[in-house]
Amino acid sequence: MRLFLLPISTRRTLIYCEKLHEKAASERSLLDKATFKANDLWVNWEKDEKSPLGWKKKVTTYGNQLLKRIPYEEWGLKTIPALTAKRKKAIEDGKEKYQVMFPGLYLHQNKVPEILKKMASERVAMHRNKLVWSVVAMPFTAPFMLIPVIPNLPFFYLVYRAYSHWKALTGSKHLDFILQHNLPTPHPSWELDEVYTAGLMYPTRAISRAAPRPTKEQAQEVARVVEQQTNGGDEDVMVLQKWNGKLIAEQFHLPDMEVEIERAVEQVEDSIKARDELIEEKLELEKATAKEGRTAKDELPDEVLKPLEQTEKEIHKKAEKVAEKQ
Repeated sequence: MRLFLLPISTRRTLIYCEKLHEKAASERSLLDKATFKANDLWVNWEKDEKSPLGWKKKVTTYGNQLLKRIPYEEWGLKTIPALTAKRKKAIEDGKEKYQVMFPGLYLHQNKVPEILKKMASERVAMHRNKLVWSVVAMPFTAPFMLIPVIPNLPFFYLVYRAYSHWKALTGSKHLDFILQHNLPTPHPSWELDEVYTAGLMYPTRAISRAAPRPTKEQAQEVARVVEQQTNGGDEDVMVLQKWNGKLIAEQFHLPDMEVEIERAVEQVEDSIKARDELIEEKLELEKATAKEGRTAKDELPDEVLKPLEQTEKEIHKKAEKVAEKQ
């Protein structure tokens, strides 16, 4: 089984598990069959133009907007299949192999175990709690059953969220189990380095397709520039473009990977943009409310102010060193 660790920015990473071969219809469990049926129904609703007032298409439009807001970390964990008794025994007997693919120039190998461990553990409690609350809230949607024609949408949304949290939980447990058995083998991928570098070198997918493949020297230089932009790890810098998701998916013949990457890139970009806007707003507010040229920082007591000044000096020294190297 192959796992992909795909850095979206220098601080945030998406995990994606390569899909196993689809089961034959006769081998699917009741849950699998229900999932396939729900997916088919959703696709049909997206195309339905004949429902009264077009309610089916409107539901899928608003529903897709809600799905976009589900954290990319949850979507990533959901790609990892549940740990079945058969697979668990194969792992314990040493018959199962797991390979972790990642762009070595944009994600240092020594960080891989730490990232995997964090992904396996940090969201478990949250998914468990939200799973419970989704189930508890289901009976309170009963009054919506009285609405004619339209099904009980709040109930089905809660069912979906409960299923989604359960899937993320099973993915976390599977990941944690293989980490306990030291199974994931880190595998730096030049193919990923190449596609990441092209995404940073070229402005569009079309130009990236037409341009020559980046050389190893070019890739190393681009990675060095990205590292400099982080200011010693203080800044979060984007390393993956939204349009590049399709190229990565094509490189490994994994079409489902494209939407996962695009969703993750969009969420991380929005998060960084919101953070930058908040900092800018705070600076503007401070300037507007400053008295006689004094800022909020000037009002701090010496015991708080001195450590801050020392930290600022260290940051300035690092910035000067970076500037000298450039």
